[in-house]
Amino acid sequence: MSDILPYSAGDVHRVSDQVKQVVARGGIVAVPTETYYGLGVNPFDSQAVDRLLRVKGRPDGKPILVLIGNRGQLAMLVQKVSRTASLLMDRFWPGPLTILFTAAPSLPSNLTAGTGTIGVRFSSCDPLADLLAVTGPLTGTSANRAGESPAQYANKVQDSLGQDLSLIVDAGPTPGGPPSTVIDARETAYVIREGAVTRQMLQDVLQTAGISLM
Repeated sequence: MSDILPYSAGDVHRVSDQVKQVVARGGIVAVPTETYYGLGVNPFDSQAVDRLLRVKGRPDGKPILVLIGNRGQLAMLVQKVSRTASLLMDRFWPGPLTILFTAAPSLPSNLTAGTGTIGVRFSSCDPLADLLAVTGPLTGTSANRAGESPAQYANKVQDSLGQDLSLIVDAGPTPGGPPSTVIDARETAYVIREGAVTRQMLQDVLQTAGISLM
């Protein structure tokens, strides 16, 4: 059974040390986000990504998003940032908007599911952002098996996935609600999944710059 590690304000260095040790060994850690708990591994470690996919029971062909702790970490994950993406980041990051970019060649194909794209989110969950600023980017797929409901509580993550995780970072219950919105911002702006950031909110920002939303 995985360990549950309490995490509160001022604990970031103690917690980040343990998270980095787990991730360096290829382990899986559960972390809080602004919606639900997520599962984090080193996004550059293809074996860790394989392990994550097996734990999730996720079918092949579905890419995994990556969470960052600041915008400076984006450069290691993507090839370029379009004008559309810059506008959206300025308005909605940190927050529940996952933006698709052209993936950096160093990212493993099982992370991107061979699409050549990577979804990235700068979370508005302050404990998570503080943690990732120290540990570096982690994957952010929801902490549940495929087909099950996402988890708002650390103990629910442990009940469901505890045998397969190395560590659960417990910052208390997460807010829940709609999942993050996913938008492809490489060329034309295309909404893949509408969630916490509505289509109208996106359109209002892009229209002022003369950019159409598909």
